[in-house]
Amino acid sequence: MAIQRSSFSETKQRKGFMPAALSLRRRDALYGYLFVAPQVLGFLLIVLLPLLAVLVFSTQQRNLLSGAVTPVGLDNYAAMFSSDPFFGTVLRNSLVFTAVLVPLNVVLALLLALLLTQKLRGIIIFRTLFFAPVVTSAVAWAVVWRFLLQENSGINALLALVGVDGPNWLREPNWAMFSVIVTRVLKNVGLNMVIFMAALQNIPEDYSEAAKVDGANLWQRVWHIIVPLLSPTIVLVVLITIIGSLKAFDHILLMTGGGPANATNVLVYYIYFQAFKIFQTGYASALAVVLFVITFALTIAQWLVRRRFVYNED
Repeated sequence: MAIQRSSFSETKQRKGFMPAALSLRRRDALYGYLFVAPQVLGFLLIVLLPLLAVLVFSTQQRNLLSGAVTPVGLDNYAAMFSSDPFFGTVLRNSLVFTAVLVPLNVVLALLLALLLTQKLRGIIIFRTLFFAPVVTSAVAWAVVWRFLLQENSGINALLALVGVDGPNWLREPNWAMFSVIVTRVLKNVGLNMVIFMAALQNIPEDYSEAAKVDGANLWQRVWHIIVPLLSPTIVLVVLITIIGSLKAFDHILLMTGGGPANATNVLVYYIYFQAFKIFQTGYASALAVVLFVITFALTIAQWLVRRRFVYNED
């Protein structure tokens, strides 16, 4: 067998697979680099290179329709904060959208996880029902809800049966934002629910049983035991939900188109509008940089909060 291995190694060296000058450690390192090369190449081409291109485009006046490119330095950023009449509204809408959607999504997901981890008959059916929207097409989900929220049909038709005159959900500014947020929460809450359910199953039941023996009620057990032990998962879920809310585009496009009167025009939709509706890709790139900075800042803030408030098993 030793002779066979030696001859096989010599054959690989003659064919160029394994240079004789390479030591075993260097050879293993080379194989490792070759294995990770596709991932690194994909990151460079799909993530890093487009990000650098956006930064460059944000310092230019680029018209996607005519192809004209003019370097303007930081003029796009200056115009954004000084002369754009819609940027303040768009930024405020984005913050409102995130500030309402994130706690609503996280709290509802946690409540559902607490309920659906109980050992009850038929609980699998309810888990499936709440998770089904996650795997449903976002386009189909938004289109169906657009029909349900029409003025004279869908939900309003049901309300009319009990004598309630429902609002025009997608054509009144306040109701439009509320409608988009609720439908977005119902679409994605199942994913956070599953994450919380997985974390709840890793919490020993001894803690809750001991607190129950000491006279703690359900609310006290949840608030003082389960929530602190779930704090790492809560931080993760909040972070994921914030990033997802800042990238919400499909629901806005299909349900309201940013209206009425820019009431649902959030930052990511405004980027799309500038780039592909009026073809100002340079200004849209500057808006995209602002969105990236906001997302990055919120991510850093989440990790700083994690150091102080997250339960550490060590």
